[in-house]
Amino acid sequence: MSSNDAARNVRRRTVAQAIVEYLQVQYSEYDGERRRLVAGMYGIFGHGNSVGLAQGIDEYGVDFPHIPGKNEQSMVHAAIGFAKANNRASVLACSTSAGPGATNMISGASTATTNRLPVLLFPADVINNRFGDPVLQQIEHPIERDLSANDCFRPVSRYFDRITHPAQLLSTLPEAMRVLTDPVETGAVVVCLPQDVQGMAFDFPESFFEPRTWTIRRRPSTDEEIQDAARIISASERPVIVAGGGVGYSSAADELESFSAQFGIPVVETYAGKGSGPISDLNLGGVGVTGTIGANQIAEVADCVIAVGTRLQDFVTGSHSVFQNPNVKIVHLNVNAFDAHKMGSYAVVGDAKRSLVALNETLSASAYATEAQYRDRISDAQRETAKRLEHDLQDFPGEMMSQAQVIKVLNDNTDQEDALVLGSGGAVEGIHKAWDASNRTPIHFEYANSCMGHEIPAGLGYKLARPDAKGDVFVLIGDGTYFMQPTELITAVQERKKIIVILIDNRGNQCIWPLQVAKGGEGAEFGTQLRERSAETGRLDGPVVEVDIAANAASMGCDAWTATTVDEFKEALAEARASERPSVVVAKVEPWRYLSGNGAFWDVGVPETSQRPGNQEGTAAHLRGRERQRFYAATTVPSGS
Repeated sequence: MSSNDAARNVRRRTVAQAIVEYLQVQYSEYDGERRRLVAGMYGIFGHGNSVGLAQGIDEYGVDFPHIPGKNEQSMVHAAIGFAKANNRASVLACSTSAGPGATNMISGASTATTNRLPVLLFPADVINNRFGDPVLQQIEHPIERDLSANDCFRPVSRYFDRITHPAQLLSTLPEAMRVLTDPVETGAVVVCLPQDVQGMAFDFPESFFEPRTWTIRRRPSTDEEIQDAARIISASERPVIVAGGGVGYSSAADELESFSAQFGIPVVETYAGKGSGPISDLNLGGVGVTGTIGANQIAEVADCVIAVGTRLQDFVTGSHSVFQNPNVKIVHLNVNAFDAHKMGSYAVVGDAKRSLVALNETLSASAYATEAQYRDRISDAQRETAKRLEHDLQDFPGEMMSQAQVIKVLNDNTDQEDALVLGSGGAVEGIHKAWDASNRTPIHFEYANSCMGHEIPAGLGYKLARPDAKGDVFVLIGDGTYFMQPTELITAVQERKKIIVILIDNRGNQCIWPLQVAKGGEGAEFGTQLRERSAETGRLDGPVVEVDIAANAASMGCDAWTATTVDEFKEALAEARASERPSVVVAKVEPWRYLSGNGAFWDVGVPETSQRPGNQEGTAAHLRGRERQRFYAATTVPSGS
């Protein structure tokens, strides 16, 4: 800073330099814990940002680490994992070049926004001054001249802006920080940086760079909402709690367990809520399409659904068919009013932890509790779930080990010091339905967007957020996901951050196979298996393509093993635990062995016309299933209460 600048109390910086210095002094505070809000920046540098943000980080990034990603989409997924591990109180930024580098981040942005997880994205943009139009990677629109490829971010972002003058940072960056730390509005925050604007200088006020702490507030619900919710619940005989991701984000697991135990109300879990329910006989596990049979049996007859911090998406609700009681009432505790009002719910808008405590106190005054007959029904449901799982975990004659057996071994060898990251494919059902969460292993379950390729970088992001943790970060994926995005393993090696990838190899995107067969009968599977194109048929029904995934992972610097039996998998898992390097354990499993069904309905598009009997039968059955879908009328407070 020159003496003249000091006298004027300004700091002359480029846009990129100012961003770096500003981010380094932003903090969050949640329940009294203060930490860096933006802990560093992932970046792949090209002509759009190499002399902009890259230069700013290099010269002014005093305490602002740069992490060199290998794929732009993967950088965002890593940032999502980082945010999840920090319970949304700390984030990573991501910087890309213009054009394809920027648009490669769109899938990551949509994943962050659908999961309500904060990420900060700085995609480079085309030249603002237009002297050289059209520049490399510019999309030219004949009417909307200010349109660029980066406008694709608008529908998948919670906040979007484009910096066309340095002074905009004075209002844009504080607003970006506000959205990142707002439990209601958080998601992908996108600030587009035209290439020439990144290097533009401006006299920023010194006060702009003063440290600032953004407090993440626990918003209380109103007394009226709590009182009315208690009246609705106290009028019920068969209530059930649906625990969503908001239970974890609000650190409300203990309060949920107390509430469940106090009134004898069973708990079922969503994907993001997996592991947030109580360790008790009242926890029925996952609910919905991939849930347990017991959870769905109780949900079907429930006359009151107490939803806590969930989006109530179609897999959880069976496309609005799981809750079949004609008189069911829904009470929804959620910090987000948009979510709290879904499915005709009576909305209790506020922090989940505070709302549960207040509701517990109010409901206790009425001495409410479920009846012994209902508790017996819950126990019966638990036994039915256990019976089906016992069947699924057996050795089937003539078959390879199953995916369920692999998950059981992993389940038995993890604890609360570890973490599990997953997000798509057959692993979703295995964890949602069969994972015993009583070991308290934290689970990062991305199933709002079900984005294949999310898991490995998210696992790395999780590890970056907890580098000194005693346990391991496990990433559970299938071979289809691995083929999409394995390259962040190189970043893990480069950063010396150990993750353990458990890769279930069933030779293709086989989790789609049961859906195709269910809707089209045997022989309806198409395009989901890893097979060569046949010279005779011209279709992909030739021999299975053999891929040595372990060798591929080893070529990127990982320790790697291949297991074909349960004993081999146990041994490989132990060796991976002992290793100090990123590790990949490939478990070859029976391709067509899945967990037992639960009868839940899920609405997908089916062929309304087909010449194939299997498709005709599958479509007819699906259309009959749609008859179970229902409209949930607005939940009202009982009169005379």
